Amino acid sequence: MEIWERIKTKTSYRVNYDTQELITLAAKAVKDLPEIKAPSIRSTKIGITMTDEGVDTMYVGEKVESYGGYSWKIPDVLGYIQSKTELTRSTLLEILEKSGRMSDILINPQLFLDLATQAIQRSLYDLMIDGIKYQKIGDAEYEMKLFEAQELEVYLNDFTFKLSDPSKTIYEEFIPLDSGVESRFAKDCESSEQVKFYFKLPNWFKIPTPIGNYNPDWALVFEGDAKIYFVAETKDTGTPTVDLSKLSKDEQLKIKCGKAHFGEFKEIAYKVVSKIGQIIE
Repeated sequence: MEIWERIKTKTSYRVNYDTQELITLAAKAVKDLPEIKAPSIRSTKIGITMTDEGVDTMYVGEKVESYGGYSWKIPDVLGYIQSKTELTRSTLLEILEKSGRMSDILINPQLFLDLATQAIQRSLYDLMIDGIKYQKIGDAEYEMKLFEAQELEVYLNDFTFKLSDPSKTIYEEFIPLDSGVESRFAKDCESSEQVKFYFKLPNWFKIPTPIGNYNPDWALVFEGDAKIYFVAETKDTGTPTVDLSKLSKDEQLKIKCGKAHFGEFKEIAYKVVSKIGQIIE
């Protein structure tokens, strides 16, 4: 497959970010956290009536007991966040001090630690991915033979696409899919005169990113005035074109990584689309 020859090389990445910029962004993210409230226990009282016909229950009432005046044992704050982010203790201390929220640890230690860690991680990932650079790894390649094994294991679901014309793809009868937008895209690829070849990228085609592996959706060969090789990510945001702001933060960041990865493959165009017509827009 000519398109496979153009995308089969594996890559690694490196990131570069300014620590002071991270401290500024992360401190603001922690500062903007919602109010940290003391732990509480809600108890509900239920009445039970036993009769010859069985057991009946009814709501009696409930109460909430707050632990606002409780003196909590404070854990190793910097050690906890460091284990999740791999940032230095000095960087974390500066972030927390600049946030002005250090005293919240006394109200609800675990809640504050979890929310602060998430805020710092989001800021870190944003900076890392904004400055991410990919490079090809010598002779390291995704193995074509793995397609053969996957072809034997197609599990049918509501979105599986049944082929009418298998000559344009690697699959013989069914394409395993996960969503309605993917199923519609496969149908349009099959019927399009300009799409000469297409296939769903297998789940083992994974691009490394700081937030976990990214598995793009499609590879296709498009032939209009010229032959163009595309890798496409299909998303449905309920808008005429894909609105990236409506995707989850992780999806947005992985798409950024996808663009950076395929930017190293000069003959490949990477697109985020909801339908085949957007490929050449």
